[in-house]
Amino acid sequence: MGLIRMSIILKRMFRSYDYSLMAVYILLGIFGVVMVYSAGMVYAVEILDQSPDYFYTKQLRNLIIGIVGFIAMALIPYKLYQEGFMLKLIFGLMFGLLIAVHIIGSEVNNAQSWIMLPGFQLQPAEFAKLGMIVYLSAVYAKKQSYINEFNKGVMPPIIILVFACFLIAAEPDFGTAAIVFAIGMSVIVASGMKVKSMLKLAALAGGVISLFSGILFLFNRNTFQSIFSEERLGRIAAYQDPFAHISDNGWQLVGSYYAIGNGGLWGSGLGQSIQKLGFLPEPHTDFIMAIIAEELGIFGVSFVLLGLAYIVLKGIMIGLRCRNQFGKMLAIGIASMVGIQTFINLGGMSGLIPITGVPLPFISYGGSSLILLSLSMGLLVNVSMFVRYEEKYFAKEKQSVPQKKNKASSMNEKNTARLYR
Repeated sequence: MGLIRMSIILKRMFRSYDYSLMAVYILLGIFGVVMVYSAGMVYAVEILDQSPDYFYTKQLRNLIIGIVGFIAMALIPYKLYQEGFMLKLIFGLMFGLLIAVHIIGSEVNNAQSWIMLPGFQLQPAEFAKLGMIVYLSAVYAKKQSYINEFNKGVMPPIIILVFACFLIAAEPDFGTAAIVFAIGMSVIVASGMKVKSMLKLAALAGGVISLFSGILFLFNRNTFQSIFSEERLGRIAAYQDPFAHISDNGWQLVGSYYAIGNGGLWGSGLGQSIQKLGFLPEPHTDFIMAIIAEELGIFGVSFVLLGLAYIVLKGIMIGLRCRNQFGKMLAIGIASMVGIQTFINLGGMSGLIPITGVPLPFISYGGSSLILLSLSMGLLVNVSMFVRYEEKYFAKEKQSVPQKKNKASSMNEKNTARLYR
């Protein structure tokens, strides 16, 4: 009877998967690989002296690795990540990598943010995004009975979040540190904390940032000047009037404008971009949407925007429907991560906000980003499956369970209920 029972559960589990969410993830991943090839072929040949498919082959490998990770995360019950061993493992790996990058990391674009592995570059700050989502969700789920006790319930996880952001900012990578902090705040908003507690937290954060900035200005001018460097201030000036700074910091944004304008409704055709011919620097990463706009027009842009919007809105809906607090925060945290990165990338390439160098989720070239997003999507699909399983089957199962059971059957039922509720 145990094997029959398990086979029924497995069939119902697979029926409960959200295959539309899986399809959108796969389609965006494949589309991203194609656009990386189109946008990066000239850069690979002219700048790196590599073959035209240099970025394509790497991104395809990253997508395959990501899909394997996606499947694993979609199959492993998400509640296991709330358990002691798994949570400690995630916590240890996250901070171990964030500390290791300062010791053995390699410097790329003036930031020591990468750990070079055989055939692969690992960016620990990317994986810290998912690590903090899991950690904060697990901790605040356990603190529900005293979630509004500021010193005991609110602050301890915040200290961990701030420490992680400090390690990332010290690379220095202020953009990713700010994103990790924003993602953490989205999990906190979903934690069930009262508005009063969140306002206290916001006031405390504002005070700490002001105090920290003042101390740096008075006692460590070098660090203060590195944060507010001429390059960063130049980006703000270029954001305000890019054409006045076209010879330096405004070059990227002006090139993005030209690419968007050239695309129009239908686009110039796949592979036919002009701006990728050396006018738009590194078009396969942060400004890949500008190349999509130029080559595929408004229809290509709409495909990407609708796909990303579907993932974000679906993730929020999954979170709102989930009865388990840990699953609720996981879903909303992952949806917020995709939404925040999308907004910052598109805001930068369109001139809505200053350029910060954030990749477009699932589309831009980058192994760490794509693999991290794939793992996150697998976790989101897993939460969705349990939500749908509970809504479809669990109430019926509970009614149909016989009153008399032997000891082994009773234990199996308890273990099943613990994971599938």
